[in-house]
Amino acid sequence: MKQSGFPYVMPMLLLFVAFFATPLAVLVGFSFFAKSGVTLEHYIRFFGDSFNFHVLINTARLGIETVIATTLLGMPIALLYWHSGKNVRQIVIFLTLIPMLTSNVVRTFAWIVILGRQGPISEALMALGITGMPTSLMFTETGLVLAMCQIDLPLIVLPLIAIMTRTPWSLTEAALVSGAGPWRILLTILLPLMLPGLLAGWILVFASTSSSFVTQAVIGGARNVYVPQLIYREVGTLFDWPLASAIAVVLLVSTGCLLVALTMISRHRRLSGHV
Repeated sequence: MKQSGFPYVMPMLLLFVAFFATPLAVLVGFSFFAKSGVTLEHYIRFFGDSFNFHVLINTARLGIETVIATTLLGMPIALLYWHSGKNVRQIVIFLTLIPMLTSNVVRTFAWIVILGRQGPISEALMALGITGMPTSLMFTETGLVLAMCQIDLPLIVLPLIAIMTRTPWSLTEAALVSGAGPWRILLTILLPLMLPGLLAGWILVFASTSSSFVTQAVIGGARNVYVPQLIYREVGTLFDWPLASAIAVVLLVSTGCLLVALTMISRHRRLSGHV
């Protein structure tokens, strides 16, 4: 008689219930809590304030901008890995994984120096004659996107490398014999093959960027407010925990809907054949 594998997954299920499902249920329940009983008051307050809706849009825009930036940088790195030999591939993997071994807080504070008035970006802009005086990208959305792009770049490079590793050279060789140029090979052969890896990377990058409180607070500053900072303000300053719970649920649902949509696209039968 075949033994059931259920006892082996019990520890994982218990950990899931204790440290994810239960806290999430408490968070959702607290968002409906009021002295008078169950209410939608906190959600009405959040969506009734145009500032809160603007913050939600800014958070989504930040995630999309970071996804675009990491895609433009990640695809050439993945193609370099695919075209290179064993030694260069090891270097690419090493350089990709090194940032992940450093704390997110440390990398964020390093960007303070890079984006500051005396940083390398400011010096380069003056050396090229683009600006005549020191320029700081601190407390700007451009600087925040640059920082988030460097922090989250491995999240899109690694899925692309995993896809390209399984891509045979014979496909491009056949296209070259048929007379296809490099750009046509990229757009008609390589890009469709990379799409499942891109979708996986987009999910990871968007989720990481939209919830990165430390980087948003340090690099973005007080002038650029995003949903994690809004939640922190409600909890740490105004002590309005039910409203903070409601905002957290809105962030989870809005981000989750996008992630579910991307996941469903990645599981489409035309894409699953490339995985």
